[in-house]
Amino acid sequence: MSLLERLFDRMRPGVERGRLARAGPLFDAVNNFFLWPRTATPGAPHVRDPLDVKRTMTMVIVALVPALAAGLYFFGLRVLAIIAVSYAVGGTIEVLFACVRREEINEGFLVTGLIFPLILPPGVPLWMVALGVAAGVVIGKEIFGGTGRNPFNPALVGRCLLTLAYPDRMGRWIEPAAAWPGRLLEYATSVDATSAATPLTEAKRGVFAGAGDLFWGHVAGSVGETSAAAILAGAIFLVLVGVANWRTMAATLGSFAALGLALHHAAPETFGPVGWHLPAGGLLFGAVYMATDPVTSPITNGGKIAYGVLIGSLVLLIRNLTGYVEGVTFAILLGNIAAPTLDEVAVRWRVRRLRR
Repeated sequence: MSLLERLFDRMRPGVERGRLARAGPLFDAVNNFFLWPRTATPGAPHVRDPLDVKRTMTMVIVALVPALAAGLYFFGLRVLAIIAVSYAVGGTIEVLFACVRREEINEGFLVTGLIFPLILPPGVPLWMVALGVAAGVVIGKEIFGGTGRNPFNPALVGRCLLTLAYPDRMGRWIEPAAAWPGRLLEYATSVDATSAATPLTEAKRGVFAGAGDLFWGHVAGSVGETSAAAILAGAIFLVLVGVANWRTMAATLGSFAALGLALHHAAPETFGPVGWHLPAGGLLFGAVYMATDPVTSPITNGGKIAYGVLIGSLVLLIRNLTGYVEGVTFAILLGNIAAPTLDEVAVRWRVRRLRR
């Protein structure tokens, strides 16, 4: 028995039956992180599945590393400050809710706490990061019962609230060429330093950025969405390890491309080139990391395809027919609302086919 295991075993009685009982979920979370869960099934059958929650969350974080590395390279070390605030505030709220409910602390926030900074402008004030992640965790997840019960993606709920409440600040962007090595305070307060236009903003004026810049990420935008190459690397990894379903990604991007081609041919002055729009903005990031969220997306294969088609179509329509330059946040949240219905339709359609 290791020294660390003996230490946890000595502390456990005091936490479970003493004055620190309220901190039991926090103790279990630390124990599970360094060792393993202490619970075991009392009898058969024993289900062994390598895709447990911890492994799933770990694989998603690994898949986010390329996008995070690109964000650090293009926007500087301030990205680390945004991530630190996200984890500190959101993690504290998760621990408090778990202690009050006397439930275990789930690993779900490890992903949410990293995804949320990656979908924010790199120059966003840190107090807005704290406000957004707090709202996302509380409103998007905890009031519904916590991890596994939330109907909406918490990171997107937080970003949606910030976008609606502070559209001016959420619309300020850093020019990536001038960001490295990252001045932690200057971009939080200087309007001049956050005046770059994103490719989607320029596209509204009929100006389209170079395809190479969009692919590698040398454009203004949210921290993790600018580099299509980094996101595609993460997508391949998630599919290969079996954590994300390729059907959702393919349906999202395929419906966007198919509808975009048709509408571009019918009204080229309104709908821009599909090949340019696919790597622009947050479409790829949303399709790979957020539309595939196993909690808020459908569980049936047919539902996943319909879900992706809905999201891809909505992104295209919102981008080109509304005043918003981006539509991924709203499209995925609307898809979250429709997910249970899509599953219900898919199941009933399957049952009818089996009865024939």
